[in-house]
Amino acid sequence: MSESFRNAVLTPIASASGSVKSFVNRLCGDLEPWQIVVYTGGTTFAVLYLKDFLFHDDENLSDRAKRQFFKMVKKIPMVQKKIEEEMGKATSSIAESVNKNVEGEYLHRLPSSGLSSDKLLEELKRYKKMTNNSWKSGMVSGTVYNGDDSLTELMAKTYGMFAWANPLHPDVFPDVRKMEAEVVRMCCSMFNGDKDSCGAVTSGGTESIMLAMLAYRNIARDRGIKIPEIIVPVSAHAAFDKAANYFHMKITHIPLDEHTRKVDLNAMKKAIGRKTSVLVASAPQFPHGIIDPVEDVAKLGQQYGIPVHVDCCLGGFLLPFMDKAGFPIRPFDFRVPGVTSISADTHKYGFAPKGSSVIMYRTKALRLRQFFVQPNWTGGIYASPTFAGSRAGAIVAACWATMVHFGEEGYVDSTKRIISTTRYIASCLKSVNGIFVYGEPLVSVVGLGSKDFNIFRLFDALVEKNWNLNSLQFPSSLHLCVTLLHTQPGVADQFVQDVKDCVQEIMKNPSAECGGAGAIYGMAQSIPDRSLVNEIAGAFLEACYSTQPSHSVTNGVHALPNGDTKTK
Repeated sequence: MSESFRNAVLTPIASASGSVKSFVNRLCGDLEPWQIVVYTGGTTFAVLYLKDFLFHDDENLSDRAKRQFFKMVKKIPMVQKKIEEEMGKATSSIAESVNKNVEGEYLHRLPSSGLSSDKLLEELKRYKKMTNNSWKSGMVSGTVYNGDDSLTELMAKTYGMFAWANPLHPDVFPDVRKMEAEVVRMCCSMFNGDKDSCGAVTSGGTESIMLAMLAYRNIARDRGIKIPEIIVPVSAHAAFDKAANYFHMKITHIPLDEHTRKVDLNAMKKAIGRKTSVLVASAPQFPHGIIDPVEDVAKLGQQYGIPVHVDCCLGGFLLPFMDKAGFPIRPFDFRVPGVTSISADTHKYGFAPKGSSVIMYRTKALRLRQFFVQPNWTGGIYASPTFAGSRAGAIVAACWATMVHFGEEGYVDSTKRIISTTRYIASCLKSVNGIFVYGEPLVSVVGLGSKDFNIFRLFDALVEKNWNLNSLQFPSSLHLCVTLLHTQPGVADQFVQDVKDCVQEIMKNPSAECGGAGAIYGMAQSIPDRSLVNEIAGAFLEACYSTQPSHSVTNGVHALPNGDTKTK
């Protein structure tokens, strides 16, 4: 080693090191050994805690700060007491609401002797009477997308034929295995996938979305990213948040353009980082029925080498047929370079029974990452393509039967009727003074807002007229999701007229307070501590499983302590 290198580099380092050592010795000169250990450990703990708080990967700093603040505030005795009082009232109100249409006592035990088929059918009819059948006349937003009696009969017959089938055992049920493969292939063709495109049948849109996010998480983990990031518009379905929560991912919500209600592309681009594992676009999104700029999002994905998922759950059996129905739209599917996966619900506008959806991928390599395999189980090698192990083969068969029954012509016809009705309603409502239509709804959802009055007053007024709509938040709004039932003669005109009448009445006193369900929903938006909203929602879910009646009305069956049943 040369003398010049030693003098130029090593000597100054040694001198600086000696100075630091002397400083530390002077600093600790008056301390006992135990103090040095405690101070060092405490400082290390504080630094690590601060680092974790400031730079936690799966949640941003402002959300963590808010949560910690409200957590401390709720420990104040007076605040805690007030919250408990209000939560008690809310819980009681929720329980009463869930039980209001329930007749008869709840069964708590199995009957000692089972009911005969005839008596059981009688009992089922009594239960069935509790259902609000307003959907049959087109008074309900979404929910039931067809409801035709002949289709219902076809589904029931198909279900009966395959009631015991289980796709977990393809060797025993090759018929259902073939049907499932054909459902996926037909859907891939609808979305212009090539021979390499593939997918799986799932239990619904939420599972389809979550499986795609699971696949992208696994791919990101292979790249060394411990907490991969999902980037979605704020209007994207809550299933993406659920996926982030379940799979230990971070989710970043991108704001929308206030006028178009489409995702802000510049904001999405700025949000992309090293840990971004997938970009999301909706076609269309649920709140206001707006289609995000899929092509532009896909270009971002290609630019940064990031997969792009298109959530087509709501529009899955409308958008593929819009061109042939006379409503051309921009490409949104596998024709768009950069789109790597698509979720589409067969149980919405595909008119299949509830519990069926499809997740599609551009390549088999992507689908492989959603599969689960346990090669070392004592029960044998366990492998499943989706979350469930055993699945209802009858649902797959009924889905297949529905798709083959309608065919392309049938779906083109239903698309034509639904899109025409949606655009007719949107056009009529745009001229109503006091309300406005969000963006340019091209598919099946019409979102309404108001700058003149609390829009939830319109929600309540329409409930009084037996309409069942979806109330939305951030911003306050409501929407009608148009189904085939709304294309029945007179339904669209009745809805438009009822909205006009309600708005005209509301505008007589636009500043009046909102009551009823609208007030509750508006209040929920105004609560800054969102954990309280979580508790209220949790109380609702708890109430759905309650077997404690809120009244004593019976439907003819009494649950006895020993589980026996007796019929009047």
